[in-house]
Amino acid sequence: MLTPITVTLAATTLGSIAVGMGWVLGWANRTFHVEVDPKVDAILAALPGANCGGCGYVGCSDYAEAVARGEAPISLCPPGGAGTAAALASIMGVEVGETLPYRAVIHCSATLQQRLKRTAYRGEPTCAAANLVAGVQGCTYGCLGLGDCMRACDYDAIEVVDGLARIDYRKCIGCKACAKACPRNIISMVPFKADRIMIVGCSNKDFGPVVKEVCSIGCIGCKACTKATDLFTMKDNLPVLDYDRYDPAAVNMQPAIDKCPMESLVYVGKPSRQDLAAVAAEDLPNRVEADFKTTVDDTEWRG
Repeated sequence: MLTPITVTLAATTLGSIAVGMGWVLGWANRTFHVEVDPKVDAILAALPGANCGGCGYVGCSDYAEAVARGEAPISLCPPGGAGTAAALASIMGVEVGETLPYRAVIHCSATLQQRLKRTAYRGEPTCAAANLVAGVQGCTYGCLGLGDCMRACDYDAIEVVDGLARIDYRKCIGCKACAKACPRNIISMVPFKADRIMIVGCSNKDFGPVVKEVCSIGCIGCKACTKATDLFTMKDNLPVLDYDRYDPAAVNMQPAIDKCPMESLVYVGKPSRQDLAAVAAEDLPNRVEADFKTTVDDTEWRG
């Protein structure tokens, strides 16, 4: 049976331990406290919280800290767009400047029927696995069409149609997930100065005769587009479109399209009302519906 002395001793001991622990926790809080810049909390509140990694940082928190330190631009958030950039500019006390949305483009526009020298593939149904197998298709640069990019997209902005990945630009936010998932690095991020822009729908760096053996619409490096406009330059047998100077609203690219013998120049994006009205009575050709970019070098824009 517990005596009053035992109960009192136990209570005193527990109380002393509680006071001691409280003092230790208070000391630790003061000693190890890390000051948080109030701007970080404000920036984090202004961000959409998607944690998509499209800004190049691990998540919104890391990006918020980088912006607060002045180490990252305020315009790197794809889901937030111009609105978020304006909010961050207000918090940081800087000018917004011009912010262009970056969207994914797939540098291949060949459907299954247009790819030559194809063989049956019965391995794991992923692009990553098929890319390790030689001879799956003649073109070693083009889209494998097994949907790794589609599965990586959290916004349902990609579908595979007839063996070719296609982007729904009404849904694409430019998060870069598809670009990271593509084992052939044929997806890149391009600044959209308009809802609909031109790209080069091929990534094959081989010479013309070799390209013709593996694809019926691949770029043969004929340089015809460079003669139609100085916005194109050639690199590794592929035309490169200068997006810094390319203004879809001011530049007529039809002469370049007419000169291209292989339908390698394609438009991607959302068609305007004028575009839809112009083809209201006919089917849209493949060159208007395809998507694009370059090959293993995903640091280069290929038109």
